[in-house]
Amino acid sequence: MGLKNKRRIAIFGAGICDDEIYQLAYEVGRLLAPKAIVYTGGLGGVMEAASKGALEAGGLTVGILPGNRAQDANPYVLVPIITSMGEARNMILVKTAEVAIAISGSYGTLSEIALALKAWKPVIGLKTWPNIEGVTYVDTPEEAVAQAFEALKVTKEQI
Repeated sequence: MGLKNKRRIAIFGAGICDDEIYQLAYEVGRLLAPKAIVYTGGLGGVMEAASKGALEAGGLTVGILPGNRAQDANPYVLVPIITSMGEARNMILVKTAEVAIAISGSYGTLSEIALALKAWKPVIGLKTWPNIEGVTYVDTPEEAVAQAFEALKVTKEQI
């Protein structure tokens, strides 16, 4: 499968997380790797875990970085995108992705969820901000990935 045929899926999540959330994000990245390019904010925590899972499963990882140094990307980002835009880089991440999976997270994750919903992008939530209208909530990495690809079937014509 060529890169142009791979789906573009963003993982939203905080730069600091506990071991449980790290493992969930790692597993999501690993499961996405065969069929999707994994996009994150490129830093630590959830972003690192998803990138690590995807890379170790042979996937392509892209980090949309807030700063101006590629060296700031976590070691599992193959393609660092330098924005020098701080949190405004969240809009680039949202617009690049076809669907997003939010895992846990802090206020930056909340802003990414809001931007994605405003842009009519499907958002799958795994242990993230509760009770947000428009987010499809799931309990496992397997469900998150399945729902992401199901959402892509529905939105294929719109993207």
